[in-house]
Amino acid sequence: METIDCDVVVAGAGSSGCVVAARLAERAGLRVCVLEAGGRDLSPWVRMPIGYGGAFYHPRLNWRYYTEPEEGLGGRKAYWPRGKVIGGSSSINAMVFIRGQAEDYDRWAAAGCDGWGYEDVLPYFKRLEDNVAGADAWRATGGPIGVKETSAELHPLSHSFVTAAQAAGHAVNPDFNGATQEGVGFYQITTRGGFRCSAAAGYLRPALRRRALRLETGAHVTRLTFDGRRCTGVEFTRGDSRYRVRATRQVVLSAGAIGSPQILQLSGFGDPERLSSLGIETVHASPMVGQNLQDHIGFELVYEATVPTLNATLGRWGGRMGAGLHYVMTRSGPLSLSVNQAGGFIRSDAGRDRPNLQLYFSPMSYTKAVPGKRRLMKPDAFEGFMIGISNCHPKSRGELHIGSADPAEAPLIRPNYFSAPEDMDEMLASIPIMRQIAAQAPLAGITRAELKPGPAVTEREALTEYVRAGTGSIFHPCGTCAMGPEESAVVTPDLRLRGIEGLTVADASVIPQITSGNLNAPALMIGEKASDLIAARL
Repeated sequence: METIDCDVVVAGAGSSGCVVAARLAERAGLRVCVLEAGGRDLSPWVRMPIGYGGAFYHPRLNWRYYTEPEEGLGGRKAYWPRGKVIGGSSSINAMVFIRGQAEDYDRWAAAGCDGWGYEDVLPYFKRLEDNVAGADAWRATGGPIGVKETSAELHPLSHSFVTAAQAAGHAVNPDFNGATQEGVGFYQITTRGGFRCSAAAGYLRPALRRRALRLETGAHVTRLTFDGRRCTGVEFTRGDSRYRVRATRQVVLSAGAIGSPQILQLSGFGDPERLSSLGIETVHASPMVGQNLQDHIGFELVYEATVPTLNATLGRWGGRMGAGLHYVMTRSGPLSLSVNQAGGFIRSDAGRDRPNLQLYFSPMSYTKAVPGKRRLMKPDAFEGFMIGISNCHPKSRGELHIGSADPAEAPLIRPNYFSAPEDMDEMLASIPIMRQIAAQAPLAGITRAELKPGPAVTEREALTEYVRAGTGSIFHPCGTCAMGPEESAVVTPDLRLRGIEGLTVADASVIPQITSGNLNAPALMIGEKASDLIAARL
């Protein structure tokens, strides 16, 4: 077995791991090694923003996980794409940049996670950002991640949606990451110069110019290694070869909400009884490893339009050729954007003290696609658009656990969607809100019909059936190695793994309560804060 020596090893080059590796490599005299099971991010499906449609089910770029059959989804399995490439899921996501509500982080702090209130984490959000709109009290320039405001380039239907939502009584919000999240508007995305700005593009690739940073790709981490109660490194495989990385100062686990609990369980951290049944010796009893699994879920209403939508651009050979040529010449146009162009954060009822639903507007449709398997270059033949919804604060909790001691076998994922009745109540309450927006000018004037579920579907039972049949993951898993002050929490508020020395967990798995909206920005922030916490104890 070949051995690699370093001071710090980072297991996982995803959204958080790239940040940690790059920041620690800035420290003089510190040798950092970062491991990634996937490969380099050279694919055009990664670099071109709308290419995420091609990466969505790509076997070399994507882990392509599935959940176990979900009762809440009518017995269906949910598809969970996860990035298997440097940059992790920031290299294959839809690029929407949302920090979450200030109250999300203040709840973490109130629950005992000292140092994680909004005022504590705001400097880290600002440190990571290079906002093309400029700096203000909430935003910053000069950071590694490009953040672009897109309203001037969006499809005209996206503007029609915002105008219609305003007519339906929702305030327009020019910046969901500013003073408040509430309202409707246009999503900012993580691009720079017309290319995706992933964690790999913003952090890792520039940092690799330093000799102190070593990247190992194709490195599938199989387990952690220990000397007594201290974590000393990791083992990984590449093909048929096995390797050991010895870290003299710190091991950082940044394999994500699926990979981190999986590696911990394979290494003997978890429920002793469940580990023993798989032939794994318990190193430290930590039954909450893999528990507290949270995810946003959502569905859409589908409409037929009387005007051209992105279906015409992306669904026809001539349209794709024109958009491709425009992108090559100008690095702009529909291929430089996400199809989640507009949306917002609203309340399902006036009694809520803050938004609990997230709206998505897409100026295209794909009615024949299986939920979770959409092909952006294969939309409907007719002109269509979709209004979607997801829940900001799901109450349902699931779990993730290995089903075998074989590291190559995917873990068993059980989100337990809709196990909390309140989640279905929120989804059903969102349908009249979306229909009310679609009924307003100018959107109403360019809509031929509501296709799904159809205007005749109004009864709770039928709408519930529609929601169960069409709901899927919004791809924001988190919470499986949650931090907290209590002894049962997997990690402490300074992200150290309980029961062992020399091991930090830094990724979305440490989130105790899911944030409002897309999770890539919080994952990047966790990487920034973790790098400071780790540096302080080296």
